[in-house]
Amino acid sequence: MSKSVEFYFDFGSPATYLAWTQLPKICAAAGAELVYKPMLLGGVFQATGNASPISIPSKGRFMLQDLQRFARRYQVPMQFSPYFPINTLTLMRGAVAVQLHLPERFDAYLTTIFQAMWVDALNLGDLAVLGKVLSEAGFDAQQLLALTSEQEVKDRLKATTEEAVQRGVFGAPSMFVGNELFFGQDRLDFVREALQG
Repeated sequence: MSKSVEFYFDFGSPATYLAWTQLPKICAAAGAELVYKPMLLGGVFQATGNASPISIPSKGRFMLQDLQRFARRYQVPMQFSPYFPINTLTLMRGAVAVQLHLPERFDAYLTTIFQAMWVDALNLGDLAVLGKVLSEAGFDAQQLLALTSEQEVKDRLKATTEEAVQRGVFGAPSMFVGNELFFGQDRLDFVREALQG
């Protein structure tokens, strides 16, 4: 059986951005497939009773410092979004729509959204800003935003979110190697070890 990492993600999570900067390299080095599973983190929180660490002020302050530590370690740019948290429903439906209808542009979509959100710190909750970002990246923004309203797209996102909860996911990023769950971008060493095992 070929090795893979199933990556349950939501663009609204800064830790997910950091994990995304590293996972493709980890998977390539292990000869493993990286399987992207867009989910709605708000739906996961609702189903599990979990909440963003930022909702606890002392934990939130620590988390912001820790994320910067990891960004320096990974040597990647990161700017915490002043618009955090935003409703990511359109962004996540967009990921599903691109997976279904423009799979050859999926990596470009990921790069565009993660960069705009966690490097350029833009307000992607504003549809005008999102449309401009997508257009500048060579997407037909009007067409893509229209796809986010398709029932097939809505159903797929909902199903993947429910699947994540059933598998024990309570936050993002969450990664599976086989049936073993790894949560958080600070657990990537365990993902690497699991792929070698």
